[in-house]
Amino acid sequence: MNLQFIDTHCHLDGEEFAQDRDAVVQRAREAGCTAIFLPAIDLASCHTVLDVCAQYPDYCRPMLGLHPEEVRADWRDQLASIHSLLQLPLHLERAGGEAPLAIGEVGLDYYWSREFEQEQLLAFEQQVRWAVELQLPLMIHCRKAQNELVAILKRYANDLPGGVFHCFTGNEQEARQLLEFDRFVLGIGGVLTFKKSHLPETLAAAVPLDRIVLETDAPYMAPVPMRGQRNESAYIRHVITRLAEAYGVSEEDVCRQTTENVSRVFGV
Repeated sequence: MNLQFIDTHCHLDGEEFAQDRDAVVQRAREAGCTAIFLPAIDLASCHTVLDVCAQYPDYCRPMLGLHPEEVRADWRDQLASIHSLLQLPLHLERAGGEAPLAIGEVGLDYYWSREFEQEQLLAFEQQVRWAVELQLPLMIHCRKAQNELVAILKRYANDLPGGVFHCFTGNEQEARQLLEFDRFVLGIGGVLTFKKSHLPETLAAAVPLDRIVLETDAPYMAPVPMRGQRNESAYIRHVITRLAEAYGVSEEDVCRQTTENVSRVFGV
């Protein structure tokens, strides 16, 4: 079956891929993955993301931002430097690199700690303002903070170009709340395939297929039957199979619709 799909969230610049990145990209291509989007998590990874994307032009695309778990006392300095990188798309293109596709990975995360709770709120809102200023979509990470996140997004809802709520694993009510932001979609990955996951039922009940994009979050969250292994873009095939079952459509339909959704949100 000649399926074609896009991985909208893969940390391909990570050390986990240092030894065999070419092989990982080759397996992705062979599996039908036509593009991979790479999110940064801090200033250092902005540079590794840009470097990897320059190695695979027209295939890997960069997203630049400050991840909530990386927000520390120096968050303002980090954001200033990241903003400078976002301002250089023409320079990057002339240098043979790819211009930033989105602002990400950004958001709020109170799962492990609330030590930098206020700083996270300020850093996230600053990056939301960038999305409005630059008309770039957002790649949003959220754990244990949906109410706070929604409150910030509502202030800018009319002006935001859209984005992805990455790694959605919530219930029907949470899905409907996020989908009220009508230019946004939900990122769905390996959790969909987990034995105890209620996500297939939740999506079928509350989320139209035209509001979903595919992702891995590799090297994390590998789908069944690869669970426990390092994740990679080729493994999205297992997510596609489970989505097709959940929605009662063909795998080709899942690929076609999710690719259209990527084009609508990211303009590619």
